[in-house]
Amino acid sequence: QVELVESGGGSVQPGGSLRLSCTTSTRPFCRSIVAWFRQAPGKEREFVALIRWHGGSALYADSVKGRFTISRDNPKNTVYLQMNALRAEDTAVYYCARGSEYTTNQAKYEFWGRGTQVTVAS
Repeated sequence: QVELVESGGGSVQPGGSLRLSCTTSTRPFCRSIVAWFRQAPGKEREFVALIRWHGGSALYADSVKGRFTISRDNPKNTVYLQMNALRAEDTAVYYCARGSEYTTNQAKYEFWGRGTQVTVAS
């Protein structure tokens, strides 16, 4: 069983930055994909970003492109989400997930973390 643990959430003012971490209990396979999703109050969970473990190619939702950066640290089995220029609408619970398809479809991800809260407010 693969476990994923998110950390780094918190409260920040608009325009601020946070870095989320997602550490997996086992080293992802070369073709593994690790993604971030988020769910705001009263809304459905949505895709944020993903990264291919081997090679590091990434994909972003339009709403975060240019502000968020996803990266990985292979020796640490950790994926990061650097979030800059945060907005109130970025407030959500952020989840990391791991799968084997390069897709934004959350149904294709087999393993999920429990989430970390990000609140952007003045």
